[in-house]
Amino acid sequence: MLFRGWYIVGAAFLTLLVTVGVPFYGLPFFYDYFIRDFGWSRAETTGGIALATILVQPLAGFVVDRFSPRLLIGVGAGFLLLSLVGFSLGNGRLLFYYLSWCLFMAGYMCSGPLPHQVLIARWFRRRRGLAMGVMYLGLGLGGAISQKYVALQLIQKFGWRHALLLTGLSMLLVLPLLLFLVRDTPQEVGLWPDGSPQPPPEPVDEALPLRELWRRPAFWLLAAGSAASIGAIGSVNQHMKLLFLDAGLSSGTVANTTFLILSSSLAGRLVMGWLADFFPKKFVMLASYLFVGLPLPLLLVISHSGAPELFAVVFGFGLGADYMLIPLMAAQLFGANSLARVMGIILPFDSIGQTCFPFLLGVLRDHIGNYTWGIVMVAGLALAGATAVACLPKLQEEPVRV
Repeated sequence: MLFRGWYIVGAAFLTLLVTVGVPFYGLPFFYDYFIRDFGWSRAETTGGIALATILVQPLAGFVVDRFSPRLLIGVGAGFLLLSLVGFSLGNGRLLFYYLSWCLFMAGYMCSGPLPHQVLIARWFRRRRGLAMGVMYLGLGLGGAISQKYVALQLIQKFGWRHALLLTGLSMLLVLPLLLFLVRDTPQEVGLWPDGSPQPPPEPVDEALPLRELWRRPAFWLLAAGSAASIGAIGSVNQHMKLLFLDAGLSSGTVANTTFLILSSSLAGRLVMGWLADFFPKKFVMLASYLFVGLPLPLLLVISHSGAPELFAVVFGFGLGADYMLIPLMAAQLFGANSLARVMGIILPFDSIGQTCFPFLLGVLRDHIGNYTWGIVMVAGLALAGATAVACLPKLQEEPVRV
């Protein structure tokens, strides 16, 4: 009989697809419509997510460490619905736009990767890497279809405002899964992690206190390295359509490239998740960070034949593994019982990098008039993240937590 944890993975696959994959990767496809209809600069347009992250994400550690992942995902879906309705009603006032972003980031904080990571970490121990990889396929698939098959199609049929509204209403799809399938721990249904017939013999360890985490260099290396690499990814995600339009490429090419990036990310999640169960996670993580950084110079010649496709395949493979490996590495370094606390601190670091560096890239583009130096900055950022990961300790044996 199939362990119920795999049904939880399937549900998490779908909830991540709906609450993160489609809206998070789809929203940048609307930026040129905001710029065109409201007369905003690129910095103003991309600054909304940066401001909202700074205001909202510091609460992540407090919220996720204290509330049920199942409850948080449901509440987050409600915030996302309200935010997307707000975007669809935009009137050109930046304050209203930024308030909608605050609602969006509250939804992302509650129903995004962090509560899903905690959920899967509670259900799995031995096969945690594979389970995380399968779960994150939902995020990748949602991102893959977000522009080519969702945003572009809805905009062409209904206009950009109704496209945002319909995307918001899709958040209601997660409620049946949360009500009838998802449970926070296997113990709630009389099971143990991985479907074991009896509780693990190891004693339960308490989560590490914050002061202990802050004293460990590995904590700060993981926080800085992941924030830098995800900052590079966020810069590409937020500006890719605008960068491609500057290079004379079409919206269709943007959608196709995004589809290819996120399709390649599916392979990255599966392959790297599987490797992380058998090889040192530090080296698997370092490889994924290099996959993110090394293809970035291709953006300087993105209008050349074949450049978008080559960039998409390599960058997408690294992107797929990047997010997923952070909680796996954190669980190895600090134990699964500390995962919510560790990721509750690291996630705001990552989110600030993911949103503030795109804002800086927008400022550079507005000031200089092109993306050349901005691409150099983003490539350096990605390689700095890989350097920090290379400095992490290599543990011989992963701590086993319940």
